[in-house]
Amino acid sequence: MLFNSINFVVFLIFIYTMYWLVDMKKLVVQNTLLLLASYFFYACWDWRFLFLLIFSISLDYFSGIKIENATTKEAKKSWLWISIIINLGFLGVFKYYNFFVDSFQDLLSSFGFEIHPWTISVVLPVGISFYTFHGLSYVIDIYNDKIKAEKNIVDYSLFVSFFPLLVAGPIERATHLLPQIKVKRAFDYTKTIDGLRQILWGLFKKVVIADQCAKHANLIFDHYPDYSGLTLFAGGVFFAFQIYGDFSGYSDIALGTARLFGVELLQNFSFPYFSRNISEFWRRWHISLSSWFRDYVYIPLGGGRGGLYIKLRNTMIIFLVSGFWHGANWTFIIWGLVNALYIFPLIILNVDVSDRNIVAKGKVLPSFSDLVKILFTFCLVVLAWIFFRSSSVEMAFEIVKKIFSSSILYSSFIELYNLINYEIGLTVFALLLFFILVEWSGRESKFALQHIGLKRGFYFRIGFYYLLLILIFIFGGQTEEFIYFQF
Repeated sequence: MLFNSINFVVFLIFIYTMYWLVDMKKLVVQNTLLLLASYFFYACWDWRFLFLLIFSISLDYFSGIKIENATTKEAKKSWLWISIIINLGFLGVFKYYNFFVDSFQDLLSSFGFEIHPWTISVVLPVGISFYTFHGLSYVIDIYNDKIKAEKNIVDYSLFVSFFPLLVAGPIERATHLLPQIKVKRAFDYTKTIDGLRQILWGLFKKVVIADQCAKHANLIFDHYPDYSGLTLFAGGVFFAFQIYGDFSGYSDIALGTARLFGVELLQNFSFPYFSRNISEFWRRWHISLSSWFRDYVYIPLGGGRGGLYIKLRNTMIIFLVSGFWHGANWTFIIWGLVNALYIFPLIILNVDVSDRNIVAKGKVLPSFSDLVKILFTFCLVVLAWIFFRSSSVEMAFEIVKKIFSSSILYSSFIELYNLINYEIGLTVFALLLFFILVEWSGRESKFALQHIGLKRGFYFRIGFYYLLLILIFIFGGQTEEFIYFQF
């Protein structure tokens, strides 16, 4: 059930109506209804994997209680590792088994040995990376005495499987979401309107920006041998807006939907393409995953404490793990490696990256210095996205090689002009310009449309909302899955 489908609209209206009209005097009614709705939502993808989700929830629920009740450190650690090994075991089998088998087969083939190992052809359970990380953070926090084990199975199950975040995040923490689940929510008109506003902006990002850019990114990447460097870089730019519109659009819909039910989820994106260096970019992109790796991988390894080698090592590890989390392909691992190498100079030169101020805060335009930094950082990100988007390492290196060769100048402008004139058209560029301007104007808010909803007059707001709806209906067409469903 896609967020950008009629089925989801019908489902959401029904659950929302039931949620606020049924007897809400008891908290258990609210949470049970949301839990059943979440299980139904997940079963619509593939009902067979619902049992895997319930098993994962049960495993971490009972492991959490066992960890808390254990009387010795060894017993606590044993229950923690039981949860970690089983969770990562399922993730490894479904997501990485074929990758390791194929890589091992290729390695032996390079030495002249041919083997024919057994592989699995089961589809990846949607959302498994996300709900696995929900459970892992929960049991780790109990082990570290940061939280108490949740005894109410309904409340805990809802924490893991709350349908807005179930299949593509954000990755929630028990310290943030469970306290909201354990208190009765009251209807709030302001929250409802703000939630609808964020859903509308998320749909615009997905349907109008991401899906339109996807067409042109696919055109260029699928025929990359035929194009020169400048056109290939343009393909990378299209993909950069595609993946941002797609994933941040999903997050906006998820956060807005949760707000309809009186729940506030973690912000997952904070205008990352306005970042002034790569470190700031990673503080603003997929925030829930970046912070998860920081708290549960980077800091336990020693974080930024210690000498230069330790800092570089830990940075490399966290980005390689992040790349591997995204998919069982060497392209994702190299994507992580590239981002680590981007950050190395900041660490080696001890550049202060602690500035968390919003760029050009309170101003209409950025300074020339900030503009140059933003454009330079964006170009770095686009080059890294090429590895993420490419189907093979060879393809990615061939594209990057062309970008940095003389082909970026030789006949490139004529080629790109012809491509735009005869294949792409100017509409997508007008949409991107409109999108960037709205995002820039709302960069001091939690999401871009919130700024317009709070700062502009009534008639301007209504007109703007109708404009977005019209664009969504014009460009809606065939519904496309969200990119991060594959992770």
